[in-house]
Amino acid sequence: MNLDIPELSLIALVGISGSGKSTFARQYFKPTEVLSSDAFRAMVADDENDQSASKDAFEALHHVAAIRLRAGRRVVVDATNVQQHARAELVKLAREHDVLPVAIVLDTPEPVAWDRTQARPDRTFGRQVLRRQQQDLRRALRQLGREGFRKVHIVTAPDDVTITYEKAWNDKRELTGPFDIIGDVHGCRSELETLLTTLGWTLERDEAGRPVNATHPEGRQAVFVGDLVDRGPDSPGVLRLVMGMTAAGTALCVPGNHEQKLLRKLRGRKVSVTHGLAETLAQLEAEPPEFVAAAAAWIDGLVSHLRLDGGRLVVAHAGLKEEFHGRASGRVRAFCLYGETTGETDEYGLPVRYPWATDYRGQAMIVYGHVPNPKPEWVNNTICLDTGCVFGGQLTALRYPEKTLVSVPAEKMHYEPVKPLIDAVPTRDGTTLNLADVTGRRHIRTEYGTVMVDADSAAAALEVMSRFAVDPRYLLWLPPTMSPPSTSSLDGYLEHPVEAFADYRAAGVDRVVCEEKHMGSRAVVLVCRDAATAARRFGVDDGSSGTVYTRTGRPFFTDPALAEALLARVRAAADPLFEELDTDWLLLDCEVLPWSAKAESLIKGQYAAVGAAARAALPSSLDVLDAGIGRGLDLAGLRTRTAARAANAEAFTRAYRRYCWPVDGLEGIQLAPFMVLASEGASHAARDHGWHLERCDRLVAADPGLLRPTGRRIVDLGDEASVKEATDWWLELTGAGGEGMVIKPYDGLAHRANGKLVQPGIKCRGREYLRIIYGPDYTEPRHLERLRDRGLNRKRGLAVREHGLGLAALDAVAAGEPLWRIHELVFAVLALESEPTDPRL
Repeated sequence: MNLDIPELSLIALVGISGSGKSTFARQYFKPTEVLSSDAFRAMVADDENDQSASKDAFEALHHVAAIRLRAGRRVVVDATNVQQHARAELVKLAREHDVLPVAIVLDTPEPVAWDRTQARPDRTFGRQVLRRQQQDLRRALRQLGREGFRKVHIVTAPDDVTITYEKAWNDKRELTGPFDIIGDVHGCRSELETLLTTLGWTLERDEAGRPVNATHPEGRQAVFVGDLVDRGPDSPGVLRLVMGMTAAGTALCVPGNHEQKLLRKLRGRKVSVTHGLAETLAQLEAEPPEFVAAAAAWIDGLVSHLRLDGGRLVVAHAGLKEEFHGRASGRVRAFCLYGETTGETDEYGLPVRYPWATDYRGQAMIVYGHVPNPKPEWVNNTICLDTGCVFGGQLTALRYPEKTLVSVPAEKMHYEPVKPLIDAVPTRDGTTLNLADVTGRRHIRTEYGTVMVDADSAAAALEVMSRFAVDPRYLLWLPPTMSPPSTSSLDGYLEHPVEAFADYRAAGVDRVVCEEKHMGSRAVVLVCRDAATAARRFGVDDGSSGTVYTRTGRPFFTDPALAEALLARVRAAADPLFEELDTDWLLLDCEVLPWSAKAESLIKGQYAAVGAAARAALPSSLDVLDAGIGRGLDLAGLRTRTAARAANAEAFTRAYRRYCWPVDGLEGIQLAPFMVLASEGASHAARDHGWHLERCDRLVAADPGLLRPTGRRIVDLGDEASVKEATDWWLELTGAGGEGMVIKPYDGLAHRANGKLVQPGIKCRGREYLRIIYGPDYTEPRHLERLRDRGLNRKRGLAVREHGLGLAALDAVAAGEPLWRIHELVFAVLALESEPTDPRL
């Protein structure tokens, strides 16, 4: 026996005690899918047979079921479910989450069930209980369909069952396009022909010259958003063409509210013949009855909405809220057909529609129609394609995935609109941010994964963003944190390239670039061609031509004039790059040197104080120890240790002093660019590091007085000679006082290995530099042994999560998404930075 079950459903197992429901559930469903009433009784009362705990047990079961259904996961309820009120709760639960309820009845003979019950020592009820349940089951079999169960399967041989999961009718995720999505046609056949021809389609006609199909030489597929009929001059012609295209597989279509009303009329239902229906009915009277019947059957078979291209595209006539995507219910269908109204009417007598698009935050692009607008506008990754062709406007198509719009004008006003064509969808101000977008506990979904930001971390980020950060319109990206390599076991080292290279090999990366790590402060530079560009592109009209900000989004320079002076130099050096990338602005990832330019107070208060105290105290201690030794005291061991500490203190002082020098304005400042992150309409994260460094070298060559090159080595991790050469280079760098190097996958920021994002960079710091981090005496064997026990997993996980958010932010910038979306991602990076990790890592 085959049981066909919708993929997303609530499945109620129905059967008397001992009928084998739990065995059936274990045999045919995942353990995580099955919610057993016995298990929940045990959970709340420590006894799965405690019937007095049933109320609490079912409350808990229904709560967990709701969570799973909300997340789009199948639920199997293992309980007797022979009583109508128990099933009614499950049907209600399914409807609340817009999934289909299914009943699987295990019709086991009562004597068999009784024998099984007697064999279980934990079952102590009498046979009359089973008889009562059997009577309830017999009544249930006659009414399960009427109760709301979409499918009812009666199983008499549970060992001879196969289960087939049916995709939802709206699930066309395997279709990837490319698509031409066409707005409301409303009987404008001639304009539809013109639009299809403009899009490159070839029309096929019947003997009477009527279009009955269309094909595209590039294999594109048309998608119609509904409202094909009413008001216009040739609704039957539009139906004939679209029906032919869907039959040939060159088109898809969702129903509009006008098709639904027409269907009800054709099926003999009482409807008001208004809003253009009279014209359609009159036109259909001239058609053969078989065509009218075929049109009615075709409309009846249309699915409320379509999920396409892996779920990245959703088409519904009136749009669709995210929680309804892929769901099936009367409520979902009603939203797809009519949208959501406030219950009020406007001055034209039309319903006031709730602006669901302004609140939309989903990843899928929503394309819809229904409400005529003078022109299509993007609102939070949604777009309405109804441009009022029948009212004398235009017929519009969206080409996907290109996101280009193609429109043809109406040949005339075919129907007088009740309401003038005005912007019907209120759009959110693209430069205004909403506190609700970033506060509280949130799950942020991107193509790189889902990241959870807790409320406390969001609050910490809000403090920085609201008080210290640069203008959020300039804040396009924040760099992710970086983890050090696995701790080295080499004598005298805490970090070494051997482990860094091994980490990337283990992650599936076979080629890396090793970049000189500049000991300065991370800086992101957004440079525009001029202040007018900044005002036009980013909406910042304070006279600035960009910004320079820190890794936490704060202005790098307290003096705006100094920032503008640096931007002017970068702009001049980048002039050829503006032309090459056809852009008026660039986003650069850089390092500003010296370290003291940004961290002078930190150096004086934390590092210099330690060095000064050690240099003052330890020589005096040595003098005292020498005097004691001169008097014959056994202090040689203590003196040796103290002398070593004095030498370590000197090494510590030399370490931080290497990264400090005086600056005066831009005099003494160096800027080391190492990545071109984005430009107009493009994220460059997918380009390899060779591309980035070559362009940064050109910037440096244009202004070597300000801009500093980044040394690098490209390493084939499978070539021992290549690995040795890079390791020797690191030893040379760090031996000369350099901080170390950063190792990155050569193929670029967006590189994945084994289907997953890898560490964006591993910093491998030199032995002497690490004195600044771990203290002057960290190289002592006893300290090194203690420090080798450092956990890196939290830091590594944080780096990958921040990295994914940053990549999504660059993608959003390139796609021209609204400010709220970009800021949400950047804000989340800063929020994650407040998570507790060892700051020395």
